[in-house]
Amino acid sequence: MVFSFFKKQSQKMPERQAARPRAPKPEVVPPKPMIEEAEPLSTPLPDLEFNAGVQSSPTAGKSAVAEAPKPALADLEFTNDGFDDDFTESSVMGIDVEHGGDAIQSDIEHVVVLFANGQDAAARTLLENFVRAYPGVEGKRFWFLLFDLLQAVGDRATFEKLAVAFAEACETSPPAWRREQPAAAKKANGEKLFILQGVLTAEGAQPVTELANLIAQKIAVNVDCGKLIGCDDDVAGQLAELLSTARRKGVAVTLTSIDGFLARLNERLVAGEMTRATTWLLLLELLQRHGTQEAFEERAVDYAVTFELSPPSWEAKPAKRAAAPQYDLPHDDAYYFSGELKNCRFDDLVKEFEVHELPVLDFSGVVRMDFFSAGQLVNRIAPYKAKGREIVIRSPNHLIAELMAVVGLNKQARIIVPKS
Repeated sequence: MVFSFFKKQSQKMPERQAARPRAPKPEVVPPKPMIEEAEPLSTPLPDLEFNAGVQSSPTAGKSAVAEAPKPALADLEFTNDGFDDDFTESSVMGIDVEHGGDAIQSDIEHVVVLFANGQDAAARTLLENFVRAYPGVEGKRFWFLLFDLLQAVGDRATFEKLAVAFAEACETSPPAWRREQPAAAKKANGEKLFILQGVLTAEGAQPVTELANLIAQKIAVNVDCGKLIGCDDDVAGQLAELLSTARRKGVAVTLTSIDGFLARLNERLVAGEMTRATTWLLLLELLQRHGTQEAFEERAVDYAVTFELSPPSWEAKPAKRAAAPQYDLPHDDAYYFSGELKNCRFDDLVKEFEVHELPVLDFSGVVRMDFFSAGQLVNRIAPYKAKGREIVIRSPNHLIAELMAVVGLNKQARIIVPKS
């Protein structure tokens, strides 16, 4: 199943009639657009040009507000009676874009696709106009999209300034700034607790940067890797260098729940294939910390043969410290994603869906997902939905949740959006 953002008309234009005496022209009502299956987008949408000097007006940004009916307040409020209500700040989202062919839905789709394609400035300009064009509760969806975009780009000053305007316009409390990722460290018995989770990529490597800052300050860190699925070669190189630097400088970095990640890393690397050199270095660093000397030296020889380079040497471990304190971590069986999801095919989810009766995909750490990845996720989930399986997508931000609705993912999975 593939998807396109562009909509086709569901009716053909009428054929030209033979010449007849003139009569009053009937009003032509354009057919309601519908989302149909078509070829996927092969290239991102072109950048839109905006005039920064143009002042917003009360009607700026409306596509067809006068012609299209405006949603009532009840349509914007979530109730626990079902999952077919319009998406707002509620805890469960169930958009049906096929009956949302009004101006608001069209503008929502325009914004989320721009953001998915990395056109943050264009999406932000539109959203700033839309929150003025759709006053009061009518514009709450645009407000939440704007707040999430500001968090994605790290503009906290503007976020807090607009929070006051939101409270006045919508007569309710604004969302809280939650820029800090779940990986953010916190104090625990003298050490900092740090959580790595999901699949770390160069585009979404903020957790690695935060870890680097702690090590640079020589702060003892306990790194929980129980939910760390994998990482790309760039992040692997960064982690290898950080762990090596910490050992040389005597900074205490304790890795817990590392066995699963270490095993997956080891399986990926094949002796003789001259690829993923930085990932090899991370593997050797982890074996130095959590493997036997025999296992380390075996893989060190593989590294030397593959790259014709001298491998790192085994270093005797220091005297064993007292057992690290146990922390009360919010573990569950969810499959965690993080960072920016670009050109993802989600092949790893096949095993996840087969193992768990009720798979949960956690998007709390995801900043952005592109249009291609959203369509691929639909293709991955749809066969299980057809078999009567339920799959839960948990905690996407509003921009990602609205994109999921555009591609029809809300028809294939239960999408749970956190309250703002």
